[in-house]
Amino acid sequence: MEWREQVALQKRAAFRDWDYWGRPVPGFGDPSARVYVLGLAPAAHGGNRTGRVFTGDRSGDWLFGSLYRTGFANQPTSVESDDGLELTGAFVAAAVRCAPPANKPLPSERDNCLPYAAAEIGFLTDLKVIVCLGSFAWDAAARLLQIRPKPKFGHEAEHLADGVTLIGCYHPSQQNTFTGKLTEEMLDAVFQRARELTE
Repeated sequence: MEWREQVALQKRAAFRDWDYWGRPVPGFGDPSARVYVLGLAPAAHGGNRTGRVFTGDRSGDWLFGSLYRTGFANQPTSVESDDGLELTGAFVAAAVRCAPPANKPLPSERDNCLPYAAAEIGFLTDLKVIVCLGSFAWDAAARLLQIRPKPKFGHEAEHLADGVTLIGCYHPSQQNTFTGKLTEEMLDAVFQRARELTE
């Protein structure tokens, strides 16, 4: 919490004219979504700056580009919270709601934030799929749905529990996208599969 506020005061030079959000970042999207996209945490100079998860950072460029190509978003980019982005059939959130140091949240931070994700899932009455961006989100989703034993994470891994399918996906982090561990085609295939499971 203190770190996210410190980042909001000691801004990155490229964003020195921004008033950083600097608070917990809620999920957003279509209230009738059948697909819940769960990420790790807001980026220090992305969601922590803009106030909307995956907005204003490279991971978001990949995520919203894919959601656009697969029919869940009306535009392929998300640069600020009032840029006109609208999601159809999808709701996007993070397991941890505050930007953590070095993008490595503690299990205690995950556990403190899970009630917010649980509340979002609770109002998505038609929920069919949770796309988990990375193993941290996969673990959080398994906790949310009280799945025991926890299924093994993998890219395109699937697990059905109480009518909701978890789909694993490598996180669209720069580490994964720069190295080719995750390609646009791989990411699109996950969201195409999510769409198949909801139709």
